[in-house]
Amino acid sequence: MRYGYIRPIVEDQQCTQQLTELNIDILFTEKHGLARKRTELEQLLMTVQKGDDLFVQNLLVLADSLQQLSDILRLAERDQITIHFLDEQLTSQSLQEASLLQSVTFFAKLQSKFHSHSSTFTLQAAKQQGISIGRPRKSDDNLQRAFAMYDSKSYTLFDIKEETGISKSTLYRYLDERTT
Repeated sequence: MRYGYIRPIVEDQQCTQQLTELNIDILFTEKHGLARKRTELEQLLMTVQKGDDLFVQNLLVLADSLQQLSDILRLAERDQITIHFLDEQLTSQSLQEASLLQSVTFFAKLQSKFHSHSSTFTLQAAKQQGISIGRPRKSDDNLQRAFAMYDSKSYTLFDIKEETGISKSTLYRYLDERTT
């Protein structure tokens, strides 16, 4: 049987560009791009049987980390399932002929993509929940006091930090914003 698995990824959040030209018997579609609660993937992995083929657009669709990819490939090998990664033109049973440097470079880029994907969807989920992202702003009173101390040239950066709780790097970042 030919199975397909798609899920939102950074480059295709609506899943409109995945597995578009393949004849798939059963398609499993994840509703979100987050790493946790991938119920469709779990269902798929419980459904496939010996000799089945699983098609995914790329490695990033199937896994969120190198460890998860390794676990899924190990499961596919044990259950004699072939996973086809279309973009990479690989299967779970093939190995590219590559030097160690090329292989390490490939997996380093893949790890970077995993991190970027995870960060993007985590930030989107946080924004949807109304959680503010980024550094917390310092209170205006504290900032004004730190600016006054800095401008007076009577205080060291250590004195300013001790008095206001604003570190040197934070003070300089705010000073840069103040002048622009």
